[in-house]
Amino acid sequence: MNRLLPAALLLLFTALNSPACTACFGRSDSAMAKGMNMGIFFLLAVLLLVLGSIAAFFIFIIRRASRLEARTAPATANPPS
Repeated sequence: MNRLLPAALLLLFTALNSPACTACFGRSDSAMAKGMNMGIFFLLAVLLLVLGSIAAFFIFIIRRASRLEARTAPATANPPS
């Protein structure tokens, strides 16, 4: 621990400013920025499509189960005596 502290302090105080990435550093209306935005929107659409499909599947299963239960349920609520 005692040997790591001076090395950590040396790295902390000698750090240089690093430039931003090429996508963030440039203009926001460049072709690269527009392409990156379209990629983000496409991935969001795919995510919503997958989650919507999973939700639709479970809704289908629940409705199907209730339909099958209604078909197999007896017509009268009172049992015969």
